[in-house]
Amino acid sequence: MNAIELLEADHERVKRILTQLSESTERGVKKRTELLAKLEMEVTLHTKLEEEILYPAFKKAGGKEQAVMYYEAKEEHRTVDSLVLPDLKTTDPSTPEFTGRVKVVKELLEHHIEEEESEMFPQARKLLGKAELEALGEEMEIFKASYKKTLGSGTETQAAR
Repeated sequence: MNAIELLEADHERVKRILTQLSESTERGVKKRTELLAKLEMEVTLHTKLEEEILYPAFKKAGGKEQAVMYYEAKEEHRTVDSLVLPDLKTTDPSTPEFTGRVKVVKELLEHHIEEEESEMFPQARKLLGKAELEALGEEMEIFKASYKKTLGSGTETQAAR
């Protein structure tokens, strides 16, 4: 699987989790807690794949426009990873505040996904070419397998798939 196909599959997984989380109710504390853990794991792994593998190759192959896109995407990751997800994790899942924060996380991530898929990924296909995208995809698959091993067995490993 090439790098972009792999990342787009991750996007679909994240969107499914976000939909389930946003449709959950304040009474579904256990479900919300499990979905939030899955979301965090998926987003963390996905961010690592993009920032350590695809983004540097994209930036290197491009010019100023791609560099701006690279830094914008990294900043969006930082906003979610450093601010929004940590706040959500410390919010009681049985409250309306949690519901509101889930909505914000969903909007931020969907915006980010849309920008990547409509702007960055098409440019990456042209700039990097099929062979390099395949090589990057292999690197990502190896990274994912290694990451899953560090998590150990159990539900976390299942969520990584």
